Amino acid sequence: MVDLDTSLKSLLGQRTATLLAEGLELQVVGDLLAHLPRRYHERGELTDLADLVAGDTVTVQARVEKAERRPMRGSRRSMLLVTVTDGTHPLALTFFNQSWRERDLRPGTTALFAGKVDEYRGRRQLTNPEVQLLESEGDSDATGPLFANALVPIYPAAAKVPSWTLARCVSLVLDSLGPLEDPLPEDLRRRHRLSTLAEAYRLVHQPTDRGQVASGRRRLTWDEALVLQVALARRRREVEALATTARNARPDGLLAAFDAALPFPLTAGQREVGATIAGEIGRPVPMHRLLQGEVGSGKTVVALRAMLIVVDAGGQAVLLAPTETLAAQHCRSLREMLGDLACDGELGADERATRVTLVTGSMGARARREALAVIAEGSAGLIVGTHALLHDEVVFADLGLIIVDEQHRFGVEQRDALRARGRRPPHLLVMTATPIPRTVAMTVFGDLEVSELTELPSGRSPVATFVVPAAMRSWADRMWGRIRDEVATGRQAYVVCPRIGGDGADDETGTVADEAEGRAGRPAATVTDVLPQLVDGELAGLRVESLHGRLPAAQREATMNRFAQGQIDVLVATTVIEVGVNVPNATVMVVLDADRFGVSQLHQLRGRVGRGTAPGWCLLHTAADQGTPAWDRLGAVAATNDGAELARLDLAQRHEGDVLGAAQSGGRRSLKLLALLRDEKLIREARVEATRLVDADPGLERHPALRRLLDAALDDASAAFLEKG
Repeated sequence: MVDLDTSLKSLLGQRTATLLAEGLELQVVGDLLAHLPRRYHERGELTDLADLVAGDTVTVQARVEKAERRPMRGSRRSMLLVTVTDGTHPLALTFFNQSWRERDLRPGTTALFAGKVDEYRGRRQLTNPEVQLLESEGDSDATGPLFANALVPIYPAAAKVPSWTLARCVSLVLDSLGPLEDPLPEDLRRRHRLSTLAEAYRLVHQPTDRGQVASGRRRLTWDEALVLQVALARRRREVEALATTARNARPDGLLAAFDAALPFPLTAGQREVGATIAGEIGRPVPMHRLLQGEVGSGKTVVALRAMLIVVDAGGQAVLLAPTETLAAQHCRSLREMLGDLACDGELGADERATRVTLVTGSMGARARREALAVIAEGSAGLIVGTHALLHDEVVFADLGLIIVDEQHRFGVEQRDALRARGRRPPHLLVMTATPIPRTVAMTVFGDLEVSELTELPSGRSPVATFVVPAAMRSWADRMWGRIRDEVATGRQAYVVCPRIGGDGADDETGTVADEAEGRAGRPAATVTDVLPQLVDGELAGLRVESLHGRLPAAQREATMNRFAQGQIDVLVATTVIEVGVNVPNATVMVVLDADRFGVSQLHQLRGRVGRGTAPGWCLLHTAADQGTPAWDRLGAVAATNDGAELARLDLAQRHEGDVLGAAQSGGRRSLKLLALLRDEKLIREARVEATRLVDADPGLERHPALRRLLDAALDDASAAFLEKG
């Protein structure tokens, strides 16, 4: 009996099975049936030949315009030159020693052609392509059952395995397939009007209309959604069974003293989110929460109040920052907000006081030893640091809470390395203004609880953002004029470049690849080039200095301090200023080559201006052409200040990455059909069904087919990754 585990060799023969295995990694029947058509051609529908790219292996549908046989120079052999068209664009086909094809490829004939695109004398062509006639009424083997249907499936193919070969293999497999044990329970299929698995495969591989394609794909999409939601539901049960230390504030403790000394009232959102976090920290179950809030919405105050609860309960809290500049600023900010409450160990300190300790990679040996000592002995209740906190030499007395600031700058593995340092699992709070695609995915899938801060402090003005095309010189002149105008009124400005300059190993954006955006060969703006140009040109006479990651830490901090004190008018910098830099007097930012930055980075960058009462300006300078994806991306950033909306835009462009693997975004995906934004309703329905299933049958003993599907999708590496959140 043929089932999903049957070897293709036993059905298709050694030669074909070898080609499928080597070209497409298809080994068994289940692999082949899961290799779904990329698209479908309708009879009479022609491919847009303008989109072909040299080097790609393609399958196209086109109509023969003319065919001409020519002798090959110095030989008795001949070649057949065929021109095909989609009605608008031509494509050349060259056949060597296949003169017999002239009989089939007469003008007006429509066929499928598969091969590798190359160029000859500036023309795109296919050389010796595979051919499948679509209008032949002769030999049934030439047309085959594939073309008896109204739709022609086009498969992702390999050089030696064209699309129609795959279709014939699929047809043979479906004709031989025995009954399949369905992983989706019958009552679930009935509730959501889903076909069986066997029927779904027939609908997607041999449809008679697009309604059947949609029905089959919807069923297979449910398989992916349910498997992932079952994995997450089982993980939630395990986490809920995992004991940690409940942390509760004391009525007369640090938090009460801090709240009493606050010089401003908390916003309603800060009070509500604070109560939610306090409730979760007070349970013996590890918290796993995302705090999403616009730049300047008061996330730091909410985070500090949560940290003080943990210190009140005898534990330690860590604030993990992505850069030394931000870590140092956080440390200063916490000490300033706490005042005497951060002076434990000093003469005359409040008896409730704790100590705020900083740990960074550039610390001197003596300062580092002292910091590690107070952390290990427990006298430092609040620890602020960078990746340096991930080193094994950092030992905590009682780690109770980890707060990750700007979580898009840390990988899942890095966050988990710190969580593993607690004697019992610590609570986790991650903060951001624009979640990365994978984080958006995890919130939709239901594995990450979300709190949002939407209010801005009173008096804060929104930032106006504009796209400045480099091709329009007058606009660039007005852009630099805006900086001069702001400085003339006593304000300050940033100019942001994607690169430092010098030896070339200095790209600090970590964003969109040049080739993907069609700008390979166009150099990016660098700090080392832009600084002298501005000093001698557009910003002559102003106090202009630079800041980037290659400078020593002490110099970076000194420069940032002088900028904060108003001793520098314009700071030419890389993305070292992206997060946490707080200079209320800075009101305008110019981002050069803005198309080289991602959506989240641009939103974070513009959050550095407009932090006071004066309006903020963000000017996105770009050489991208209007109508390109890069231009559209910048236009979307300029159109909204809503970080959540921009995060979804980022998700639509970059995808959610591998939800069951280490890719934060991009092409590596464990999900083939499930699309987060399109299938959000289906995902939420699958979560309800998965929770019901796992609550009733945690080990899936009564659902063996679903358990096997889960085991196949969730290997040891993916399961371990999922555990790390």
